[in-house]
Amino acid sequence: MPPTPITDEQLERYARHIVLKEIGGAGQARLLSADVAVIGAGGIGSPAILYLAAAGVGTIRVIDDDAVALSNLQRQVLFGTGDVGASKAERAMAAVARLNPDVKLIPINARIDADNAALMLREADVVLDGCDSFATRLAVADCTQTLRIPLVSAAVGPFEGQLSTYRGWEADKPCYRCLVGSPQDAPERNCSETGVIGALTGVMGSLAALEVIRALVPFGEDMAGRLLLADLLSMRFRTVTVPKDPACRTCAAELCAH
Repeated sequence: MPPTPITDEQLERYARHIVLKEIGGAGQARLLSADVAVIGAGGIGSPAILYLAAAGVGTIRVIDDDAVALSNLQRQVLFGTGDVGASKAERAMAAVARLNPDVKLIPINARIDADNAALMLREADVVLDGCDSFATRLAVADCTQTLRIPLVSAAVGPFEGQLSTYRGWEADKPCYRCLVGSPQDAPERNCSETGVIGALTGVMGSLAALEVIRALVPFGEDMAGRLLLADLLSMRFRTVTVPKDPACRTCAAELCAH
């Protein structure tokens, strides 16, 4: 899709982006023409959606079949008390409409899985996964690998977070399965059981939004092939290298297919 021409009003709205030599007017036009899919409008998705909308990402698809619960409001800053009981995807659309009329948010009130992922994600330029289901993460990761769509994946524990970008079709970059291995290696963890400090999800969601913007308008060094680990108890952030797994069947299948 050709870049969207920037109006005078948009020049003012996005002035702090445009003045950055790494983004500029051309980069902002790319953001306005971009299509991003966000899996989950929860703790990670909420701040990510707000920052992507504020950045002027033209189309945001929010895929979430859940409703807003009172216990969500401790960290899911997209929503207010009056949203309790309503569809998260639908209320995300209302929140973004208030924030930025340039952005079209498409609410998809459904659960993504291996059967429908390709249909839901095929138009996306980048996918951001912040969901709390490991099975869903695997389905999304496998689909983005097959479709060759960059995947930004963020996750949180009670006081810990992690973030990476996956482009496993590239010869020197790992896919998500290179990191997690087989499903039994990563049991489900639910924040209703373990708890989570609310502001942590804001940190990781904001970093995920930054990685999505970086994928759309390349600048600096992204997280592909690396994993950011955040420990908020000790206030330590470190980055580790994630090598491509030579035994990864997903990467092997991708190489054979192409």
